[in-house]
Amino acid sequence: MLLSEFDYELPETLIAQTPAQKRDFSRMMVVHSGNAAIEHKHFYDIVDYINDDCVLILNNTKVIPARLYGYKDTGARIEIFLLKQIESRCWEVLIKPSKRVRPGVVIIVSDRLSVKVLKPLEDDGKWLVQLNYEGDIYGVLSEVGNVPLPPYIERKMTSDELKKLDYERYQTVYAENEGSVAAPTAGLHFTPEILEKLKAKGVEIGFVTLNVGLGTFRPVKCENILEHKMDTEEYQIPARTAEIINSAKQNGKKIIAVGTTTVRTLETAYKEFGEIKECSSSSALFIYPPYEFKVIDKLITNFHLPKSTLLMLVSALAGKECIFKAYHSAIENKYRFYSYGDCMFIDK
Repeated sequence: MLLSEFDYELPETLIAQTPAQKRDFSRMMVVHSGNAAIEHKHFYDIVDYINDDCVLILNNTKVIPARLYGYKDTGARIEIFLLKQIESRCWEVLIKPSKRVRPGVVIIVSDRLSVKVLKPLEDDGKWLVQLNYEGDIYGVLSEVGNVPLPPYIERKMTSDELKKLDYERYQTVYAENEGSVAAPTAGLHFTPEILEKLKAKGVEIGFVTLNVGLGTFRPVKCENILEHKMDTEEYQIPARTAEIINSAKQNGKKIIAVGTTTVRTLETAYKEFGEIKECSSSSALFIYPPYEFKVIDKLITNFHLPKSTLLMLVSALAGKECIFKAYHSAIENKYRFYSYGDCMFIDK
């Protein structure tokens, strides 16, 4: 299968630069993959589409303020992007501009945090660094770090109000476990009220944790997509979530995943263990057509970049022809795309 088969043209004006005024006021395209029928709704309508014959599984990872700005003793400004904690104070990071650093260089971020460069890694320009601080690292990052907005959100932080908006809205309302450098964006539309309404209808809700890293968003550079390799991302499935899913499967209920990270967590676990059970492991699963899903039945997801692994995943679930019909409709109807954009509910 070729990368060019997953390309489409998107007007830049449709790339959302800010979130919707209210989380659940974002638009929602309902795609019935069985007959490719499309409905245009708002996310608050999701309550009408999920009943007690379904369970809902969400990724409760929490985005950390992963983008740091500091200075060398020469005064050179350096950006550090935290990717993954390796051990205690050692992290895998990206450094920009990397040509201005070498092993042993210390970068001062604030009087509470400095970063010592240890060594370059062999994997696509990554570095290993040591963070020097006192207290809890996430407490320190909350003071000195910045929200790691994706590069297609091109606006600059022009006010404290805008920065506060991103700290609140580039995070799900149920975020709990720190470790992600990007939000599981399909979950950004949920409000506590929506979740309570679903519970009141008898919908069981479970959580997994997959810490979103570069692997989810790394561009595919090879025309033959089979040559693409995903980065690994850590995930956890608690016992209660495993119980909810296994009981649902036994009773003929449908599993609705919120976001592609949830899909990859569940499908990876099934592939590794042959069942859904309490576990902690890692995922490098690349899902593309024609993939046979073992766990999930339906999906809530945002609109994804051209040629991305995320677009390939949703094409595997709903069918490539159906997905591209939906995307063309979204463009015609001026849906907002990507992280802060509108969403799609794939209802099979």
